[in-house]
Amino acid sequence: MQLRDALDDYKRHAGDGTRFPGERRTVSSRFSGGDGRLVHVGDDGELRDFGYPLTGRTGLVRSRIGLAVGDEVTWLDEADTTQRYVGDTALVETVHETPRATVTRHDVTLGDAHLTRAAVEFDGASSGDDGAEDGGDDGAAVDPADASLVVYARFAPDGRDDRVGQLRYDDAVEVYHADEHDFLASATGFADLRGQLPTTFPELLDDDPTELPRDRDGDRYEEERLSGEVIADVPFDDGVATVATLLTDRAETDREAARERLDVLFADHDDVSALADAAADALPAVPESAPARESVVADLRVLSLLSAPSGLRIAGPDFDPYYEHSGGYGYTWFRDDAEISGFLLGAADAVDLDLDDWHARSAEMYVATQRPDGSWPHRVWPRDGALAPGWANARIEDGPDVDYQADQTGSVVAYLARAREAGVDVEGLDSTLVAALAGLDRTLEPDGRPVVCQNAWEDSAGRFAHTAATFLEAYSELGRHGAGLAVDALDDPDAVPGAASLPDDLAAHARDRAREVYDALDDLWVPERGCYAVRETLDGGIDDRLDSATLGLAAAHRSFDALGAAGDGSGAGGAVDEERLDRLVSHVETVVDGLSHETDDIAGLIRYEGDGWRRADQLSEKVWTVSTAWGANACAELAALLAAHDDPRAAEMTARARDLLAHVSPGGSLCEPTTYLPEQYFDDGTPDSATPLGWPHAIRLATVALLDDELPQFADAATADD
Repeated sequence: MQLRDALDDYKRHAGDGTRFPGERRTVSSRFSGGDGRLVHVGDDGELRDFGYPLTGRTGLVRSRIGLAVGDEVTWLDEADTTQRYVGDTALVETVHETPRATVTRHDVTLGDAHLTRAAVEFDGASSGDDGAEDGGDDGAAVDPADASLVVYARFAPDGRDDRVGQLRYDDAVEVYHADEHDFLASATGFADLRGQLPTTFPELLDDDPTELPRDRDGDRYEEERLSGEVIADVPFDDGVATVATLLTDRAETDREAARERLDVLFADHDDVSALADAAADALPAVPESAPARESVVADLRVLSLLSAPSGLRIAGPDFDPYYEHSGGYGYTWFRDDAEISGFLLGAADAVDLDLDDWHARSAEMYVATQRPDGSWPHRVWPRDGALAPGWANARIEDGPDVDYQADQTGSVVAYLARAREAGVDVEGLDSTLVAALAGLDRTLEPDGRPVVCQNAWEDSAGRFAHTAATFLEAYSELGRHGAGLAVDALDDPDAVPGAASLPDDLAAHARDRAREVYDALDDLWVPERGCYAVRETLDGGIDDRLDSATLGLAAAHRSFDALGAAGDGSGAGGAVDEERLDRLVSHVETVVDGLSHETDDIAGLIRYEGDGWRRADQLSEKVWTVSTAWGANACAELAALLAAHDDPRAAEMTARARDLLAHVSPGGSLCEPTTYLPEQYFDDGTPDSATPLGWPHAIRLATVALLDDELPQFADAATADD
């Protein structure tokens, strides 16, 4: 998104009650991708690239597609439209009903290339039939030979909209700045091709937004070559026109190779079935027998779309790159990413998914991005793991460590320990876990709870129950799966703070630490509310508000309980006791009931009591899909824990899980018709913020798998309301 686009959107949406001006929203329409490049396929005909964090290439920042008949152009954003995914793939089919014709588009992103195939069918007319029915408003039949596809595209190579040039070929145009060279090509060549300068200063300062593209201006000869904006007339061949865009780096792909690649793409994908086959190769296969199959397919599609070739994922498409209303979303947070990895690892066998490559890539990148002190940074660029802009890098900067998110390290450790047990074999895994164990110890206070740090929502500091939950889970998973871990896995133990003082039996040490955290959680119990406090504040007080992040305690206790169930004879760790089970049930019920929010249009959980973020004109807290899905998963995890203790409350907790899961499942009020889960909703049902957001999709997948695999005996249990 260029500043010109942000200002244009600001003009269009300033004062809106549920839209924040200056953003590039993705709450409607669908994405195509799966191998790095991420293209938003608007149902209005617009294509936009969102894959810069994944590939380092900016590509298309604005576009528009129209149907020309003679001198008259009908833009597809003015047409009635329907859109869908084709089968289980990320191939997007969009049907535009214009006054003269039906235009059916198929869009697919393959690596760094994107193909748009447009087929036109004129109303009441067949090709070259002079006796056809009326095909237009003027009473004259349309001659398909007079029609063409009009493509307006603006590229921003290297993220620039200035100092950009064009090179023209018979069937392609190359737009370049320095390293990034972007191509627009047509399988049928160009009937006409022209450029234009971006929005001018007077247009930017005008109160009204500027409609683009403009008509040709013969006095501005330089605009033909000195901008990233092109307008192309693409002829139809037997009613079909196919265009492609290709994003390249000149150091990796020269222009001859790029043009050859485009030729091959057109030759190999000349019909819809070929496009569908290519799109299917980008996603894991989902068995027909999978539970809630539509939901599972959608979740894997989204997680694939958001993934870089490295295996790291962006949190969601970056709709606010200027940080006007948020801190950005096009980065990898290790909390979200490791939680997603853990959910995928747990669900793969239950749903019979082959995700071995995903598991290994995640583990490799976590090993590669670990800091020397055993922790992980705030957020990184997913394409290569380089440090990304952030506000919680206290462990890199000088000064106190308050602006550090210790839960991120806890989440990564829990995943890596499970991955090790599952047979994920990557170089450096054991040394990474040893260094991480030393890092966890250094951020655990003598009272058994983590140090003062930032919370999961990144908006306050204290000693949080959620952070403690991630430590409990991390230590428990290391205690369960850490056999054979030893300090000598480190090349230089003295280089990792605290590692040299670790005992010989690291698994037993982790089990002891898990017990310390388990016991210390009693400090946060609030009997008056029947729940665990969200945090101990900086002044030592107890913040007893309800917070959906504390639902993480359910899964953490299940991991801890498995220490005792393992029966390893170590004498360390142990099963969850009856008093703690009672408190967990009370906590989960109190949080779920207390955060539940329902209107005529939506139902789900708010994030926490008093949440004021992105409310706009709304007076109350907004519903979040992450919180709602987390509620469903926490109820399912607690149900499994209760079932392991032969506790009859497992049935009721399973019913609660299914009720909450329904809100974020296809057909639920928090799931868009696209099957996407936006981050938030306004009370009137308007979706908001990052869409789709990867974290709730992974939680949804894991919860479906858990309910089907471990709790089928409660499938017919009465609902919680009953």
